[in-house]
Amino acid sequence: MNFLIIPVLIIYGLASVLLLLYGLNCYLMIYFSSKRRESNSDNSFFDGPWPKVTVQLPIFNERNVSERLIRAAAALDYPKDRLEIQVLDDSTDETVEIIDNIAVRLKEMGVNIVVIRRDNREGYKAGALEHGMSISNSEFFAVFDADFVPATDFLKQTIPPFFADSNIAFVQTRWGHLNREESLLTRCQALGIDGHFLVEQPARAATGLFMNFNGTAGVWRRKAVEEVGGWSNATLTEDLDLSYRVQLAGWRPCYIEDVVAPAEIPITIAALKSQQFRWAKGSIQTARLMLPRVWRGPYSLLKKIEAFLHLTNYMVHPLMLTLAILAFPILQFSLIKMPPWVFMIAIVPLAAATFGPSTMYTVAAFRNPEKKKLSFMWLPLLVLYGTGIAVSNTTAVLEAIIGKSSSFIRTPKKGELLRSGYRLKKNKVWAFEVFVGIYSIGSITAGITSGNYGIMPFLIIFAAGFLTVGIRTAYGLARDA
Repeated sequence: MNFLIIPVLIIYGLASVLLLLYGLNCYLMIYFSSKRRESNSDNSFFDGPWPKVTVQLPIFNERNVSERLIRAAAALDYPKDRLEIQVLDDSTDETVEIIDNIAVRLKEMGVNIVVIRRDNREGYKAGALEHGMSISNSEFFAVFDADFVPATDFLKQTIPPFFADSNIAFVQTRWGHLNREESLLTRCQALGIDGHFLVEQPARAATGLFMNFNGTAGVWRRKAVEEVGGWSNATLTEDLDLSYRVQLAGWRPCYIEDVVAPAEIPITIAALKSQQFRWAKGSIQTARLMLPRVWRGPYSLLKKIEAFLHLTNYMVHPLMLTLAILAFPILQFSLIKMPPWVFMIAIVPLAAATFGPSTMYTVAAFRNPEKKKLSFMWLPLLVLYGTGIAVSNTTAVLEAIIGKSSSFIRTPKKGELLRSGYRLKKNKVWAFEVFVGIYSIGSITAGITSGNYGIMPFLIIFAAGFLTVGIRTAYGLARDA
């Protein structure tokens, strides 16, 4: 028994140390972001003339939100002779008719809008954006996903920074939330998204670290995109991939926290898991491509380490799953003999990994001018959901590591309807989530029996998180059957 437990302890210890590293980095992000709390959207220096801008709207089967998006783009306050709207439509359902109808009406009103359709979905979103750029002569390209509703002054807030600094490749703005208050799930997700846009992005922008374009609600300089080879579908996160390529080529990013573009948050666990799966897999795919170039580059050690933590952040999910699975045999072994230090290396990293992100989200909640009161109260549920999706995201990470390819699955949006009407592909991951939840209950029992109560809160989080996500996923699949 002593011999068998040694490799278990080694694996557990390594996972704990790595998880501790990601947790501590959250505190570093909070510190760095505190350097950039002033307003950063002063464009008073810009006196024109306004450059030509193409607004790209990549759409695939978005019947519930496509018209809202197109109308918002058409309402942008920008010189009409300098603005082009490209609806990059790869749809195969009734979205096609909806888009054609609204495009005809807007053209009659004098809006410069063109609907572009390809023979196939080659390259998915990246392919659509690249194709649209190839048939336009604009200098700048704004990108909005189907669920976004940009404010009318969006372009006049985001174009001037390019002229203040000719080395800026892209301008990213903050995401807002159209349906934050719809459910507990949307409130939790909003809190998590705010952590990224009110802490992580300001931290990277303030300290010159590698920063990512978030795929939407931003503007690209054409020259920067073309210089590094254009949009690529080599990963599921074409935005992250392109962000790193332009920065490795010497271009700079720009983040404007004060400009907010509201969007729709996924309303079901299945939709959230699908979105997170794509982001997790794409991030690790990008890490495989970009990290060797980062480490060979002339960058500071801090910048290289932060790039590693940035691109591999979704590794926290397989690390958490590893700890959840190994907790039971370690606790069982403690019934015979277990040194106290073993449980110290179990509890400290878990605490740092839990409280690091939680502290970051709490800071973001207080910084958010739109929703300060009580938003951090949803933090315990966010922790449960964030833990529960570890099984699904671990699958995504493993697929990226072994090089398994998969198609780009867009997240369904519902618009003003109660439900989206779109169904995601079914899978059996929920069954393993429920299993790990029940398994964690066994670990709780072993912890109580052995008297190791310090680790109990974390085992409860594991059990509650996996069971919550697994059962809610199963319920959603049964309801949609």
